[in-house]
This record gives sequence, structure tokens and C-alpha cells, in this order.
Amino acid sequence: MEFSELNLEDSVLDALDAMNFQECTPVQEHTIPVILEGRDLIGVAQTGTGKTAAYLLPVINQLSKGGYPEDAINCIVMSPTRELAQQIDQQMEGFSYFMPVSSVAIYGGNDGIRFEQEKRGLTLGADVVIATPGRLLSHISLGYVDLSKVSFFILDEADRMLDMGFSDDILQIVKQLPQERQTIMFSATMPAKIQQLAKTILKDPVEVKLAVSKPADKIIQAAYICYEAQKLGIIQSLFKHQQPERVIVFASSKLKVKEVAKALKRLQLNVGEMHSDLDQSQRDEIMHEFRNGRINLLVATDIVARGIDIDDIRLVINYDVPHDSEDYVHRIGRTARANNDGCAITFVSENEQGKFLQIEKFLEKSIYKIPLPEELGEAPAYAPESASRRRKGNQGGGRRTGRPKEGGRRKKTEGKKPQA
Repeated sequence: MEFSELNLEDSVLDALDAMNFQECTPVQEHTIPVILEGRDLIGVAQTGTGKTAAYLLPVINQLSKGGYPEDAINCIVMSPTRELAQQIDQQMEGFSYFMPVSSVAIYGGNDGIRFEQEKRGLTLGADVVIATPGRLLSHISLGYVDLSKVSFFILDEADRMLDMGFSDDILQIVKQLPQERQTIMFSATMPAKIQQLAKTILKDPVEVKLAVSKPADKIIQAAYICYEAQKLGIIQSLFKHQQPERVIVFASSKLKVKEVAKALKRLQLNVGEMHSDLDQSQRDEIMHEFRNGRINLLVATDIVARGIDIDDIRLVINYDVPHDSEDYVHRIGRTARANNDGCAITFVSENEQGKFLQIEKFLEKSIYKIPLPEELGEAPAYAPESASRRRKGNQGGGRRTGRPKEGGRRKKTEGKKPQA
């Protein structure tokens, strides 16, 4: 379906045309008409499906028609992270280009000048406020924020907000809102806590659920079966003859990110790191350097797996196997965007084989296993079922199976290659 087939104002369609947006994504096709009708909505859709436009376009459309109070906050968009808030704000600027609809982004980690700018936007009554929960509550606590005239309340990545501990903050903000409002919630998953929140703040919502999609076909997926100690060597081998360009390496924790980034810098690679210990100015600088090509390889936690819009990532490396299939889809979805090709490589240590098998079952296919470079020695066999049994058997205190000690290398089976 094309946007022109929806009941959108000409000024909205002009903005979409200027941005070269023509066809709706499935989530946009199913949710925009519902929001235009004024119904509450809960949309279950993963990152990368176009959900930001799915809620911004109909809200901007309604605001552009008038009838809403001037000099008042008419819409609140809640975001779990500063990065996503910034991205939403950028899309808001593009979509509202031909309309007198104002917006302000409210997020933490800034200096006093930024706080004053946010305060001015809130007190003057920006039409759309895009905010992280903690930062908005900081402004509310100072007594100058009036949310009594809000007509639209939107929660983006609601599951992530609850995972980050924002449940109480959200409920405090809801208490400031009028009872008569339209509430829109988007979430990648629907666990019990999200269902409970929906019952609390939504009225007779329409539910639009898009199944977690498989990764795009144009993403080339592969894996290395390896010992943990071989992972850095694989990266060194990958970039021995060619400098990395537009590469994201995902690691499981901020501690691991720091360790991997430090090790890669010793290999003379042009590396940046992204994790929650960095303040906002540091994050902005790193993303700016990465986008401009002055940083070629970004080591990051899942903080950038969701909500960061960089279209030309060439390669995603999962240094650690993601915890579940959805995280895997989110991570590798950073590549092969905007009609570009891309590649995703996952490093699978012995203890991670069970998790990787679950991802393969979700994908309903076996991911190609690349043979290890000869200089790194022999790889463990890919035997996730038996690896799981070994871990259970070792929980009584026995020594876990790890990389063989020097001089005690396993006997190599002639001609045996990793399973495809």
C-alpha cells in the first residue's frame, strides 16, 4: 500500500514525497488507519519495521488540522534511551517540515544550557515532546510542566523501558495526563508485565501484532565455532589484509566491550566503544565519528542494537552469542538496510552452542560455519546438545570443558570440517 492511499493530509504527503517515502511497511499499513480513527493501540513489532513513522505520521496529521490548544503540550512520546529519542526527533523534523507543528527532545546526560533549552520548550508548549522517562520527571518535579492538555501519549519500545526499570516513572507521568487521551504503545515483545501495563493505561485498545520477522534475505549469515580465547584472533584474521569499514561488534556486557575495544586497539584498528558508562556528549561524538568514517569499527552493547539508524553498516560481528533470537534479529538488522547488502558473523564458543542452536531453530535453517584460520589451531566440534549435557553434568563442581591446555590438544580427525 502507498501512503497516498491513506487518509493523510496533503502537507503530510508532501513531506513524505520530499523524503522519498512512498510505500508503507506492514506495521504502518495496519496501524496508521487505527490511530487516525482515534483508537488506543498496542503494536507488537520489532525495530526496523518503520514503527516510528507509524505513530508520528498520524499524530502530526491530526495536529496539522488544528483544533488543539496552542502553547500547550499536545503529545508525549516516551523513549527508553537518549539515542532513540534523538532519532525520533530527527524523523519528527522531516515529517513535519511543511507543517506548523513544533517539537522538543528531552533526554539526560546534557549540560545546563541544554536543560534550559528543554525547559523553554516545555513551558512554551511544544506540540510534541520526545522524552526519556527520568529526564521528563526531573522537569515535572520542578513544577513548570503542564501535561493536562496532552491528547496523545505514546510509549515506544515499552518492553525495553520496563526492562530498564522505568515502570514506576511511566506510571508517575501517566498520573499527570488527562483521562481523555489517545494512548499508543509499541513493543517488540508482549511479556506479562507489558500486558499488565497495557491494561492499566490503555482503553479498549486495538492490537496489531506482527510476528518477529526473520532477518532480511540479503544479510549473509555465518558463524565461527571456536574457543573463547580464539575470538580476538578471528577478528585479527578477518582484517589482516583489509581494513574494517562500517563494522559493529556486539558484546554481551559493558565490561566485555571495554576489554574487546582495548584489545582491538592494540591491533592498530580504528576502534570506538559504545556502552552505558559514557555520558551523552561522549556517545554523540563517537556516533558522529563512526558515521563520518573516522571510526571504522564500533564495539557496543545492545544499546545500539535497537533504535540507532545507520544505513550503511557493512558487517555485524556478534562477539558473544545473543541471549535470544529476538536480540539476534535486532543486532544483525543493523546491516543490509536501505537496500544495501550486509554480512553478519557470530562467534560461538563451547558454552554458547546451546543458545546458538536455539537461534538456528528460530531461523529454521543451519547457519554456515566458516572453518577457523589454520594459525588459530583446531576448533571445538559443533555439538550443542552434548555441550548442554556436559554443562549440566559439571554443575556438581567438576572442571568445565574449555580450551585444551597447551600440549594437550585434542586429536585432529583427518578431513573433518565444521558442519555446514
